[in-house]
Amino acid sequence: MTALEPVMRACSGTWIAHGSGSGDRETVDRHDRLEVPPPPESSAYRLRRVWLTEQEEAGYYYGFSNEGLWPLCHNAHVRPVFRTADWEQYAKVNQAFARAVAEEARSEDPIVLVHDYHLALAPRMIREAMPAATVIAFWHIPWPNPEAFAICPWREELLDGLLGSSILGFHTQFHCNNFVDTVERLIEARVDRELFSVTTKGAVTSVKRYPISVEWPSSVAAAAPSVECCRDAVRKRHGLPPGHALGVGIDRLDYTKGIEERLRAVERLFEMRREWVGRFTFVQIAAPTRSRIEQYQQYDAHVRALAEKLNARFADGDRPPPVVLCVEHHQPEQVYEYYRAADVCMVTSLHDGMNLVAKEFVSARDDERGVLILSQFTGASRELPEALIVNPYDTDQCASALHVALSMPAADQRARMRLMRGLVREFNVYRWAGRMLLDAAHMRRRDRVLERGA
Repeated sequence: MTALEPVMRACSGTWIAHGSGSGDRETVDRHDRLEVPPPPESSAYRLRRVWLTEQEEAGYYYGFSNEGLWPLCHNAHVRPVFRTADWEQYAKVNQAFARAVAEEARSEDPIVLVHDYHLALAPRMIREAMPAATVIAFWHIPWPNPEAFAICPWREELLDGLLGSSILGFHTQFHCNNFVDTVERLIEARVDRELFSVTTKGAVTSVKRYPISVEWPSSVAAAAPSVECCRDAVRKRHGLPPGHALGVGIDRLDYTKGIEERLRAVERLFEMRREWVGRFTFVQIAAPTRSRIEQYQQYDAHVRALAEKLNARFADGDRPPPVVLCVEHHQPEQVYEYYRAADVCMVTSLHDGMNLVAKEFVSARDDERGVLILSQFTGASRELPEALIVNPYDTDQCASALHVALSMPAADQRARMRLMRGLVREFNVYRWAGRMLLDAAHMRRRDRVLERGA
């Protein structure tokens, strides 16, 4: 995850991650480790690779994690699929990561950060292997209500795994509330709603809100061209005339990101406001993802068909295309260029834990220009109310927001952007990680005092 890399550089330690491909295997030593950055540069942190068989990857990652938990937690109108074979691989891989943590630990009581829905069982497994460890688990995606989570056949096992943590973090208080409601409804545990803690198996898990953010200043910013250079480069790349209005969307090609809804809003803009036809182009960068899964294949086809339909309807030989769809991976420097070039950035997720695209766009705009259109169903909307907040299912509202954004005076853009940049600067990714680590340190000190007094 891009948000975690600067934290690792700042804090040192060991990052345990899945390794795949010949390149990963060629760079590790005989203990599956490598220093980052590699010699002769001074090492910032250590990377430990965990290798998975094709069967483990299919069951653990594509199966249980992304055909089961992902749609379950995103209310994505895609039916979750749960298979016993996938669950067995999920448990097996979680055990492999927990074992690697124990092997890499440099003390009996390390602080261990476990990230996301792929490793829900690992906190309990780590705690069983190292009872003195302080385990922080962070769940990056939404947590659904108890009725929705109860669909999962292994709901009790997942909850027990997460409650092996000392601290369990979510992006929003709403997701904390949903988790505590789920625990209270589905398993035997003592819930303290005043302290927001759960006691089970004689141990306490503190459930806390930690809204994630981005690096500030961005490591890409120092070498970034000026806004004007970025605008010129992007417009030339796509055959757009100088001064042509530009919108961007930056996403994985995932059905939760609202890309179809976004393109329908562009179509509706042209229907409602004909003056933008030929004067505005929306560039959608969509990184391919999880292409083995049928729902993702179908979504790819739907998005491509919709883009083609819009271009056939609103473009002719003399007009620039209304939509440019780039289904390919882009490097951070390229993405940053699009952020700086855009008049408007659309984030229309149907459901998201946070969505860092919104904060990345804000951090890139040191010219204090550009307008952010942001889905109300993202965690970011709770922190960036100066964006134009929309319901992505309301096509007319999104189209109207596009018109407002494209027509917004520079002074209004500046006032909104200054407030958003102030928030992202103050509550950056280092503060996000620092709050978790400070809470863990406080918890360790308290526990040691209590042990001495027992």
